[in-house]
Amino acid sequence: MKQLTGVDASFLYMETATTYGHVSGLSIYERPSPDFQPFEVVRERMAAIIGLAEPFQRRLVEVPMRLDHPYWINDPDFDLDFHVRHLGLAPPGAADQLAEQVARIVGRRMDRTHPLWELYVIEGLADGRWATLTKTHHATIDGASGVILLNMITDSEPDAPPLTPATWETEPVPSDAELLSLTARSLVANPVKGLRLQLRMAQDVADGLGLMSLGGIAAALRGAIRQATSSPQSTPDNERRVRIPITPAPPTPWNRNVSAHRRFAMRSASLENIKRLKTATGGTVNDVVMAICAGALREYLIRHDALPDKPLRAMVPVSIRTGAEADPWTNRVSAIIADLPTDCPDPVERVARCREAMAEAKRQFDLIPAETLTDMTQTASPLVAVAAVRLMQRLRVADRVGFPFNVVISNVPGPRDPLYFSGAKLCNYIPVSTIADGVGLNITVHSYLDRLDFGLISCRELVPDLWDLVDLHIAEIERLFEATGAEWAEPQGPPSMRVGGPYVQPRAGKAATAQRKATPKSAATTSAKTSAKTSAKKSARKPSTGKTSTGKTSTRKASTRKKSGVAPTGAHRTS
Repeated sequence: MKQLTGVDASFLYMETATTYGHVSGLSIYERPSPDFQPFEVVRERMAAIIGLAEPFQRRLVEVPMRLDHPYWINDPDFDLDFHVRHLGLAPPGAADQLAEQVARIVGRRMDRTHPLWELYVIEGLADGRWATLTKTHHATIDGASGVILLNMITDSEPDAPPLTPATWETEPVPSDAELLSLTARSLVANPVKGLRLQLRMAQDVADGLGLMSLGGIAAALRGAIRQATSSPQSTPDNERRVRIPITPAPPTPWNRNVSAHRRFAMRSASLENIKRLKTATGGTVNDVVMAICAGALREYLIRHDALPDKPLRAMVPVSIRTGAEADPWTNRVSAIIADLPTDCPDPVERVARCREAMAEAKRQFDLIPAETLTDMTQTASPLVAVAAVRLMQRLRVADRVGFPFNVVISNVPGPRDPLYFSGAKLCNYIPVSTIADGVGLNITVHSYLDRLDFGLISCRELVPDLWDLVDLHIAEIERLFEATGAEWAEPQGPPSMRVGGPYVQPRAGKAATAQRKATPKSAATTSAKTSAKTSAKKSARKPSTGKTSTGKTSTRKASTRKKSGVAPTGAHRTS
């Protein structure tokens, strides 16, 4: 029996009837042979791997009255058939049909009486491929440990020998008396732990500033607060200031309370093309990815007449793993908040500003060690945490008070060598993250082999045209090539993956390439005024819904995409 850390448990406490704490991944595979049976193969392999991977074995045990963080035990009633599930898409098996299934599956809470993972084998894809959707609670793994699990599930060679099943021991469910006894000891230690934490935070700041006396520490803390909250206009050019975002981010249509329903959309791009843009702009791959997201969000908001004058803010998860952790199956994650230059019309300048924003956010991150921040969760009361989250939802605080950031953006580097599942080659790994009240949009990017896969998830009501938004990310890549004059490593491909489109982005034909070459480069660097006028005309022709920047509801109707058979906004289908 092992107790959850405060960070692990926080992903449980955040859950409500409309906010979920699980994250997912969509893997798309080739069939190694016509007679390959994905479900049978997956079930057999998962049966063998259960004993090797602790997150697959363990289930939660809640402390009575939520007096302390829960515990993990090895499930005494483990049922593999509960976790490994099978479904098929109806013809034609289009990409947006797959995305609809993903949205429905991730839009359901996980059953806490079982180990917190599910694996769906999905067949019927239009091009003959098959997919798996893994759904795992964030309380049990983070992104880095998720990569460990992916490597355990897959092979590095197509003809790797089958796994030998490993045995594992179950544990009895502890009684309430046992749990309360453990809690009593923890509560006695908690005040001491909290005091030590506060002293350590002060000492960390003092050490960073080279101070020794308590008076010096207090003065430095006051100075740090002034420095953190000072505006850039009041700061001399020769002094570097770190600004912690304590004011609300500008409002967008998705910064409201979320519903229980989700939308998911995906696109794929060439990683080598992104590297060419990195070289052309002098940034990093992450700078280019952040700029792509900023440009896409800017264009989307212009089309919806909802672009704020101030730049949006992104919360960017950061792994704090050192590689020396004794326990890999726990969360070692923190976050930074960075400005997104959505107020900038120049795509190349957006890359430079993203580089500056990320550098400033990292300086904020270094002000207080991440280890200290994560340890703060150890002294938090589960009862108070859960009550606070539920009260915020009941009062719809997200509709009344602005959050310090607008969107979550994560860029996860993946393996560069091919992976296989019992001989089936992994073609794409598309991340499927989570959203919460106040932040109803998440953009996660994952690289694998020579591809960069974008996975966008949102509230079904707040962003009804999510496919348009993910397409704008791919369009932003073209805009950057036009603006920089960089040479393409490979053609971009067709404009969309939906409505019968492919799951792996194919190479564009000669016609698409010729059309791109004919596009004038100046189109990418028009002024903000011209861009706004053009987008307003598009917006008038293109139906949409959502909140405007002033909070008023638009009367335009959302596109129902009749050809693809997707239900119109508000018509929620259940699995």
